Amino acid sequence: MHRLLEYKGLAALTWFAALFLAERLFPAAPAPAVLKGGEIRRLGRNLGLAAINFALSPLVILPATALAADHALAWRPGWWRGAPGLAFDLLLLDGLIYWWHRANHEWPFLWRFHLVHHLDRTLDSTTALRFHFGEVLISAVARAGAILAVGFPFASVLAFEILLLAATIFHHSNLRLPPGLEGALARVIITPSIHWVHHHRRRRDTDSNYGTVFSFWDRLFGSANPYRRTADMEIGVEGAEELGFAGLILRPAVAARPAAALPQTDHSSQKR
Repeated sequence: MHRLLEYKGLAALTWFAALFLAERLFPAAPAPAVLKGGEIRRLGRNLGLAAINFALSPLVILPATALAADHALAWRPGWWRGAPGLAFDLLLLDGLIYWWHRANHEWPFLWRFHLVHHLDRTLDSTTALRFHFGEVLISAVARAGAILAVGFPFASVLAFEILLLAATIFHHSNLRLPPGLEGALARVIITPSIHWVHHHRRRRDTDSNYGTVFSFWDRLFGSANPYRRTADMEIGVEGAEELGFAGLILRPAVAARPAAALPQTDHSSQKR
């Protein structure tokens, strides 16, 4: 388990470092005025939350995942093994993550924790690591239940976790991509232009584009947003402001969904 964790950590760190550097050399959007003088503190908040969750991984999350896989129901048919089984597992796990992400927006209790991720006033690769540890623990319990019920083997879950982390860092990044390349990728996977709309500081946009790896789930289940990112798009949570590190830790104890406060802007010129 420790060896697997080391490989996963090394792969994630390498990918994160590459995108962290690339998005600063080729940014898609400038840092908003609200961050002037506060970017270092913002990075500290994001990486501080990430450090807590990385510490929880070997202590709680990975053992719970392995335990669930060891005791999973053994009902899977013979064809659901080997390479075809792994491919199907990755697809099914991504579909489950889509619905779990959507539940985190639609269920007030879950939103209390997920809100911490959305309070960031801009997006870059560090936002992909910024989650309240409460959300991470709740997600681990939900994932263990899915593993037990569906019978996912530990290898499939670990492979998906690596794919999930790589995709999450990518679509939160501020990396400027050639429009043609990003448009082609967006037909299959979640790209920054898709996910940035999900982080728009307007609730009806925040409550859309729930996909994590593959982009067709939103089109299939009617949650795809028809608008594209703009360089001046305001990021955050409508009616709420960013908090300090201690405030983010305590934020789930506050009211679940702040009242809408921002005007409803027109996106008619931003349609894909």
